[in-house]
Amino acid sequence: MSTLTMHKPAKATKVWFSGKKLFVLLEDGREIGVPLEWFPKLRDADAEDLDKWRLIGDGVGIHWETLDEDLSVQGLLN
Repeated sequence: MSTLTMHKPAKATKVWFSGKKLFVLLEDGREIGVPLEWFPKLRDADAEDLDKWRLIGDGVGIHWETLDEDLSVQGLLN
């Protein structure tokens, strides 16, 4: 017999940038830091556009309207 375990999706609560990295704080306290080089639209954006992010899907994703860019928290974790 197998048991199916349901888990909650990882959700972001905060986004910030430092140097050439994107950081995301998750609701469980983990922090993810990834190089901006992975995301050309973010890498090439100015600080004003980078700061115009919003959480989507109750925190399962991050959206930048002016940059037409979306990232999923799960994708960052993978």
